[in-house]
Amino acid sequence: MAAMTTAEYRGYRQICGGNGAMMVIACDQRGGMRTILASDPADQAAISDAMLGETKADIVRHLANEASCVLLDPLCAVPKVVDDGVLARDVALLIGLDASGFDRSPEGYRLSRLVPGIDARRVRELGGTGGKIMVYLRADRPEANAHNIEILRRCIEDFAREDLLLVVEFLTYDLPDESREDYAAKIPELVVEGTRICLDLGSKVLKLPFPGHAEACAAVSRLAGGVPWAVLSAGVDHATFLGQVETAMRNGASGVIAGRALWKDCISLDRAVQADRLRNVAVPRLREIQAVIERHFVKAQAA
Repeated sequence: MAAMTTAEYRGYRQICGGNGAMMVIACDQRGGMRTILASDPADQAAISDAMLGETKADIVRHLANEASCVLLDPLCAVPKVVDDGVLARDVALLIGLDASGFDRSPEGYRLSRLVPGIDARRVRELGGTGGKIMVYLRADRPEANAHNIEILRRCIEDFAREDLLLVVEFLTYDLPDESREDYAAKIPELVVEGTRICLDLGSKVLKLPFPGHAEACAAVSRLAGGVPWAVLSAGVDHATFLGQVETAMRNGASGVIAGRALWKDCISLDRAVQADRLRNVAVPRLREIQAVIERHFVKAQAA
């Protein structure tokens, strides 16, 4: 497994809380956030990047400043939340490299995209503690992954040259001719084998979909060895995610990088409503997640 350099490890410690576990609020979404804010496609299109930036600033101000780190995009949120002093001085910043959405190959495979002009050097210029790259992987279809693996390889090499922390994320997805049941049955293996792909490329910190059950979480942890991994929420409801965090942490995860499970029903174009719900709904959810992390991660570290 690839070991972190001194500089990378320093960055990793900064994205972790005082207990040494990751607790990162993810709000680098663009298209998905527009879908939450408005149901009509025309209304979604009318939501500008600046309006999204205001929403993200409120998430930082009222929620992420209560965590150890926030994950933001470089189109709507950064550098404004830094320059305006919204981001608390002791909260770390990860900056997303991946563009919203994806292209499709003729076979229906998802082809990931990058935000133009955002690389390790630019992340450092924007005040980032590190970067985050997400690609789509279908580990059972090698022919589906060449484009996305090349993106991962380039980003990992770029951040290594700059000696800057990079969190590597992948998502699985269903194929056009695949039933929901068939896809669901494959998820544990897809997550475990997708993890293997990322590790083989030199990933040093991972952000992963919930692997499906306790045995798959343990398999990911065995495979990762000393490489820390955080579980993402994929937009499930808070109660479901809390159970997933419990299972992941009990089986070797090193924390959480999550967004929608915390704030998806709290954001609004009415910023007063938004502020109230972030403070009074999202923050208590965060405290519940932090309690689960504290219970399992600290116990594991002490063992």
